[in-house]
Amino acid sequence: MPSNSHFRRRTSRSLIDRFGYPHLLAGTLALVTATILLGVAAKATGSGLACQANWPQCDAGPFNLLPANLPSFYEWFHRFVAMFAGFAIIGSALAAWRSSSVDKRVTALVVLGMLLTPIQVTLGRETVTQYTMDILSLHFWTAVLIFSLFVVATVLVWQSTLTASHVTGALALGFVALPLHVALSPTDLGVVTEYTPTIQLLQYGVTLALLASPIVATMVGRWRLEDRRVVPLFSVSVVLAFAVAYLGRQAVMNFSSTLDVVYLAAVALLAIAFAAGLGLTRSASSA
Repeated sequence: MPSNSHFRRRTSRSLIDRFGYPHLLAGTLALVTATILLGVAAKATGSGLACQANWPQCDAGPFNLLPANLPSFYEWFHRFVAMFAGFAIIGSALAAWRSSSVDKRVTALVVLGMLLTPIQVTLGRETVTQYTMDILSLHFWTAVLIFSLFVVATVLVWQSTLTASHVTGALALGFVALPLHVALSPTDLGVVTEYTPTIQLLQYGVTLALLASPIVATMVGRWRLEDRRVVPLFSVSVVLAFAVAYLGRQAVMNFSSTLDVVYLAAVALLAIAFAAGLGLTRSASSA
């Protein structure tokens, strides 16, 4: 009979051979992104406390495994997608660990994501049983950390196909996402008069794009652009993007109106960094 190690090697090989590891990782990133946005939707609609505050069960069907109403369905569907995202994270990590063809940096990133997953699951349970702002914030930022790890890992596995034009595209995405983030944020500018669940979902979707774009630009720019000035500039834009994402949250803005000014200052600096990056990229491409 084949040994357990032989079975595990066959399993990891079949995952990579069947889907291709870059596609497997991209699919995992898509599931992580969907899980974050569904979690935002559940919180924004007040569905996080649906399912009669049960976890992991819900409030209907055999063993309370199904939702009883629409709010419960939102929470149930979030957990359903999160379950598949967790399986995909574990599968990606095990496949990378077992395959010698996967870059060791990628393996380290996805294994770290796998190790963070049970922490994230525990925090998800606590958002149902306790529902405090501290727990909600930890749950969100752990999800963002996992998302960022998989963005970096995905860029690494697609390195050979990425060109300087992808740097321009990533910077352009960030430049477009930035004013949208301001427009959708709960600032005192009066752009958004009511911070509805739809507005929150759109804002967090824009936030994820805003976080991913400078990461992609920094990594690909380092590989494909000869102008060395772009690397520190893009690296600063990553830090600024995370600052904008943090300061643009409703929980942070509600703390003090002064933080609105800090948020707008970070937005202005990030816009300058994106514009300068686009200028340098175009100059490097035309040279």
